Amino acid sequence: MRGARERLAEAGIDNAEWEARRLMAASLGVEPGRITLHLHDKMSRDAEAALEALVGARAERRPLSHVLGGRMFHGRWFIVTPDVLDPRDDTETLVEAALALPASDVLDLGTGSGCILLSVLAERPGARGVGTDLSHAALEVAGRNAEALGVGARCTLLRSDWFDAVEGRFDLILSNPPYIAAEEMPALDRELRHEPRIALTDEADGLSAYRVMAAGAGAHLRAGGRLMVETGWKQGPAVAGLLVEAGFAEVAILPDLEGRERVVSGVWRG
Repeated sequence: MRGARERLAEAGIDNAEWEARRLMAASLGVEPGRITLHLHDKMSRDAEAALEALVGARAERRPLSHVLGGRMFHGRWFIVTPDVLDPRDDTETLVEAALALPASDVLDLGTGSGCILLSVLAERPGARGVGTDLSHAALEVAGRNAEALGVGARCTLLRSDWFDAVEGRFDLILSNPPYIAAEEMPALDRELRHEPRIALTDEADGLSAYRVMAAGAGAHLRAGGRLMVETGWKQGPAVAGLLVEAGFAEVAILPDLEGRERVVSGVWRG
């Protein structure tokens, strides 16, 4: 494990100690919290080979969730592959805001791994949801997560370009759309090169998806329903302005755990 830590540190990974423990635990097939109990055990050749493969992949700056095959999000394990965005802790702010509302019919635009929609459905046994994505591969991952979490019967997954294939009205529309401006992409962390570009940037100013959602959400919300979207930490005022222009009321910007503007919310009066 010391060797794994040093190799990860040389690759420029900040939390090399913590990640080495996670990768060692995965290679041994034990829980990360129990790794200390096994530090003096002799490793089998299979475990050594597994650790070598895991550390090698992470040293190439592949996201840890890709290396491990998933990650915890809002208290649950989600399958994550290179076909979907790696769920961020910041996105839990959107889930928490959604769970504060009494919604029974939920639409998640650009669902990816399904982490937003499925987290809401898992916490709300009476709720039903629709998740959309342009990517067949992403919808397949979301479907696997829905079944693993036991909410598949209450979740419909659609291939759709935002609202194009969506029918009906909902109490709540959620989305974490691609909001990174094209000019910002070259400066991002190396791990993001392994995530689907279509989930990161609109290849424009980062606001394209918000314009579509602000203009189209009213046709898919019940009176009193709400649109809630994750944004980049500098985009809150611009996105809030789009919702106001589209006729939303009670438009608000909510902070994440670090106090940065993260979620924009608005009510549709109908």
